[in-house]
Amino acid sequence: MKNPLSKEIVMIPPSGIRRFFDIVSEMEEAISLGVGEPDFDTPWHIRDEGIYSLEKGRTFYTSNAGLKELKIEIAKYLSRRFELEYDYNQEILVTVGGSEAIDIAMRAMLDPGDEVLIPQPSYVSYEPCCRLANGKPVIIELQAENDFRLTKEELEAAITPKTKILVLPYPNNPTGAVMERHDLEAVAEVVSAHDLFVLSDEIYAELTYVDGKDHVSIASLPGMKERTIVINGFSKSHAMTGWRIGYACGPKVIIEQMLKIHQYAIMCAPTNSQYAAVDALKNGDADVARMREQYNGRRRYLMHAFEEMGLPCFEPFGAFYVFPCIKQYGMSSEEFAERLLMSEKVAVVPGTAFGQSGEGFVRISYAYSLDNLKIALERVRKFVSKLQPKSSLG
Repeated sequence: MKNPLSKEIVMIPPSGIRRFFDIVSEMEEAISLGVGEPDFDTPWHIRDEGIYSLEKGRTFYTSNAGLKELKIEIAKYLSRRFELEYDYNQEILVTVGGSEAIDIAMRAMLDPGDEVLIPQPSYVSYEPCCRLANGKPVIIELQAENDFRLTKEELEAAITPKTKILVLPYPNNPTGAVMERHDLEAVAEVVSAHDLFVLSDEIYAELTYVDGKDHVSIASLPGMKERTIVINGFSKSHAMTGWRIGYACGPKVIIEQMLKIHQYAIMCAPTNSQYAAVDALKNGDADVARMREQYNGRRRYLMHAFEEMGLPCFEPFGAFYVFPCIKQYGMSSEEFAERLLMSEKVAVVPGTAFGQSGEGFVRISYAYSLDNLKIALERVRKFVSKLQPKSSLG
């Protein structure tokens, strides 16, 4: 019997995030700080719009690219929040979450052997999606001493004649790092000089905590809109993970080809989710602000708790993750996470789930209630108090 499997897919490992989640799901009294999913319910007015769409019998296919009304609202939202101007009819595509947008963007843009620069630690999907699109992932290992920001020098050093796309994953999962305007301007200079394209994953754009500053999209910088595909969605900002609704914005020539893949593979995003998303953009700003404020309080609590227990952690200013360093304990990220789970029933994600440069760190999500965080952090405190720091390891 012939091998029924693709060699490429067999070589791709399963997500390192889900393994610990699966263990926790069967462990009594365990607390998971591992999954990046808001603990808030989708705001009622958004759910109500989704329900109403079903009651009205809106269960048909929409246009492949998405509801006209939703694309118009996306364009308005991006303009007022991030100074991004897109033609709703030609430059916006509604997708099944941001994950689909990442996948089809790479498939639309890559030829075999094209290189994709992927800063790591970062979201687990970029590298597999690149491989599945016959691209060649090239990893840029981000440094803790740079607060896990991508520097101009790191980018320059990774570019070859085959480089085509830079993945820009900010605000970052798992580190919580952000790129401010001056950081992006330096990167944009290199991108333009080498005639590259950018896949800018901005799913956490609304979750930034830099005093007095909003998220800046690299696509808003001079000369970058025509080089950038912006990925965004509703999962993180509006607590709509299960609705599976996202979008991509970019040059017409790229969006047209992404739409072609979307037509054949998906048809359209869920209809009731699209109607709910329209309401989210029209009436959801206060909800986003309320959730962001609560996340920020949890972030500050975690940083204070880490300081008290002697666990080094650079201050993250985006998303809802912290990325403490556990190198002082002389064990791998995987071993630390497993021992913490088995001894104290707290699940965190090893930093290596997000690339080898995550070794020596663990990801902790604060998309959980403050009550749960307090219980979990007390267990973490108990766990690390029993460990003998290896001072020579820093």
